[in-house]
Amino acid sequence: MEINGKTKVYGIMGNPIEHSLSPLMHGMFADALGLDMVYVPFHVAEGQIETALRGAYGLNICGMNVTVPYKNAVLPYLTEVEQRAAAAGAVNTLVHDAREDKEGFIGYNTDMGGLWRAMHEEGISLKGEEVIILGAGGAGRAAAFECASSDAKKVYLLNRDAAKAEEVAAKVNEALSRYGKNCVSAMALSEYPKLLTGAEHRYIVIQCTSVGLAPKTAEAVLEDGDFYHYVKYGYDLIYTPWETKFMSLVTANGGVAYNGLKMLLYQGIDAFEMWTGCKVTKESAEKVYQAIKDKLYV
Repeated sequence: MEINGKTKVYGIMGNPIEHSLSPLMHGMFADALGLDMVYVPFHVAEGQIETALRGAYGLNICGMNVTVPYKNAVLPYLTEVEQRAAAAGAVNTLVHDAREDKEGFIGYNTDMGGLWRAMHEEGISLKGEEVIILGAGGAGRAAAFECASSDAKKVYLLNRDAAKAEEVAAKVNEALSRYGKNCVSAMALSEYPKLLTGAEHRYIVIQCTSVGLAPKTAEAVLEDGDFYHYVKYGYDLIYTPWETKFMSLVTANGGVAYNGLKMLLYQGIDAFEMWTGCKVTKESAEKVYQAIKDKLYV
């Protein structure tokens, strides 16, 4: 493509950022729709978030994604944070604020919608279900809010640091209160046997920690086989390796397991459609999904 003065610029900020698959994804979406745009990875050093955002606004960058470790840290520097993103306590998508009295970006969280779309495509309904969230970081908080607001009956937030889990659960329940809900409970990861005692049903479990990523690919945050007897669906937000230890434990004990690649795809689609106003076709989405798979796993 020819880059000229009319080419719109988008990007992703993080640290590190060199591994990001987002340029491949958004480049393919743009090519499929014939859009004059480029998508660039921006390495933002620690302590430079505000400077980076001011520079991006000044350079008329139309929108950005935000990845680790800045999904929470970016919040104070935005002109506005969309309600669901504020409830999740994290943003991953920034839209150029076009209001005359504002200078900056509005923050959204498409991770939550991406998770819902990925699970929905696999036929997983959260309505009336009991869900276990492993990990109380930014991803765990967002997943807890998404599950609870999608009519899960109960959400259990498990974390090695019980105090952190309690803090996050309280924040999620506070955000849910406007919907008349209070269904998130916290406990230490070591207390998981309490959820198995006398249980006659099986849970949906979402793995939101970094355990399973390289170099810990042979590890799972919980390795007790008895726990996995009670898992009917296991969803790992990690997408590389293709099958994590968590996933293999789920399938070995009769459950169905998924990785986070489709969540990555759908959060990207939601962001792209938000920025451009264009609809990504199912055919285009499938091509991008296959391209990412080929790059990661072949």
